Amino acid sequence: MKTIQSRLLIMLLLFIILPYFLSMLLIYRQTRENVEQHELENSREQIGQASEDLEQYFDDIVNLPYILYRNPDLFMIFEKGFESSLYLNQLEIYKGMTTFYLMRNEIRQVRLYIEEGKNSFTVYNAMISARKRQPDLLKQASIQKLIKSDSNFLIEPPHQIENYNDTAIIPPSDKTMVLTIHHKILDALSKEFLGIITIDINLDKFARISNHFIQKNKESVLLSDSEGHVIYASDEAMIGKAVPAELKKKINQSAAGALFSNGDIIFSRTLSEPLNQWHFVKITSSKFLFSDVRKTAYTNIIVGVIVGVLGVIMIAIISYKITRPIKLLSRKVLSIEGGNMNAPFDDKREDEIGNLEKHIKEMMSRINRHIDREYKLEIENRKNQHRALKSQINPHFLYNSLQSIGAVALFSESPRVYQLVVSLSKMMRYAIRVDQQATVRSEVDYVRAYLNLQEERFQTDFSYSIDIPEDILDISVPSMILQPLVENFFKHCYEEGFEQAHLRIYGEVRGEYLNLVVENNGRSMTSDELAALKNKIYTPAYEGNYSPQHIGLKNIHDRLVLNYDPTAGILLDSMQGQGFSVKLVIPFYLKEE
Repeated sequence: MKTIQSRLLIMLLLFIILPYFLSMLLIYRQTRENVEQHELENSREQIGQASEDLEQYFDDIVNLPYILYRNPDLFMIFEKGFESSLYLNQLEIYKGMTTFYLMRNEIRQVRLYIEEGKNSFTVYNAMISARKRQPDLLKQASIQKLIKSDSNFLIEPPHQIENYNDTAIIPPSDKTMVLTIHHKILDALSKEFLGIITIDINLDKFARISNHFIQKNKESVLLSDSEGHVIYASDEAMIGKAVPAELKKKINQSAAGALFSNGDIIFSRTLSEPLNQWHFVKITSSKFLFSDVRKTAYTNIIVGVIVGVLGVIMIAIISYKITRPIKLLSRKVLSIEGGNMNAPFDDKREDEIGNLEKHIKEMMSRINRHIDREYKLEIENRKNQHRALKSQINPHFLYNSLQSIGAVALFSESPRVYQLVVSLSKMMRYAIRVDQQATVRSEVDYVRAYLNLQEERFQTDFSYSIDIPEDILDISVPSMILQPLVENFFKHCYEEGFEQAHLRIYGEVRGEYLNLVVENNGRSMTSDELAALKNKIYTPAYEGNYSPQHIGLKNIHDRLVLNYDPTAGILLDSMQGQGFSVKLVIPFYLKEE
């Protein structure tokens, strides 16, 4: 017989030596492809994150002028013109434009043009210029394009900062490249054109967002607008110029993914509002991208050789370490089969064998507890039977005594007393056969006798109804399952002040089940009380939280489950606070032997 140790030795040899020769041929190519895909996916995620940051940044910038609508005094100048109150308007213009200029660090210049009066003001370095009339401002091409468009803003390509009002406010030494955003000011209700605010921002924020995801001198980025102008590029010489035709063609081809061209990999993404049809491009040298791939492949080959050699050396040690505890565990299992239920198991090991021994030890502990519990239940069952025998009295003696009392009642012309004695006698006779099978008819007759006695006891006509179809009266059921439910009605409802409550007993057949229902419209239960009652009734008697309360309901439930199967039993319902219902569910397909 082949042992596990010999089989494991053969498998280890096959899975180390043969794969070693194959790995020499395949590992470089496979590793290269996997790492390439990983790097490409990382680049896609990076360009996607940078694109989202750019879209969010531009959305903040182009919506910045809407803050002016919150300044009613400044907005009134747009509506009535600057000349309406020169002194006050000059103060408000100074305060409003200076505040707006200082809101973002990247703002280099702000121009405010008021259509009423054709006046404009410029803020540079937190200094406001003198008022200047510019009646020809709206004739500029970019302004004309903005006025005719449905959009409220227009973005011009980057250019060197210029002096809008031809004042000495901007020094000649300032050669900063800025991006210009023109924004229309409209009346909120009439949409009347009131003026234009022009914002010049530097490109530092673009550089930080774009260069955050690239490695300097190894990768480059480019941001172009919908008309093909370079908004920002790692090569500063390209900023503000048109994208070269050859590069523009490659950008359009790479819009759906990566494009490999002349040793470079071009990733392109088309941006959405407010940068609709803009392109953000990342260009990566393939030599840089795949340098780590080659290093990883060579490293894997070297490691594979080392691991192969070490694997052959360690085969004997590994096989011995694995098979020895398996053999010991096998001997312990054989001792259990021989009857040793307390075989020792080592559950201190931290490997798979240790976990297996721990689980077997727990299983044996549960089996021993189960055997012990069944033994105790058998002892308890015998004690209960003994107590039941001791508590019995001779029912035939009581029955004969009741017959004698009934005869005396008739002789004394007391027919009502005779009827009560007959009812009690029927109940006693039925109680003699409590452990035998009964029928629905006999159960109903027993309940009627009980209700007859209760009518005499309370001397009132309480309300009840019994609606049992004729076709189910002869169905066999366990005895004494209805009367305890009716008795609970008097104990927990009628005697506690619900004298107007109606007791209803009815039966029906649903599929393969007989349902007998006892319900009333008097006292009900809260959801917490109902949950607690169900827990007591459905809890097995041998569990620690078993409660002797509600023994009648629990006894009926346990008898039905014992006589049939777990689908039988009782169902409780608080009737949404309008009463209480107990349903007995009795299957047809499995009867007591």
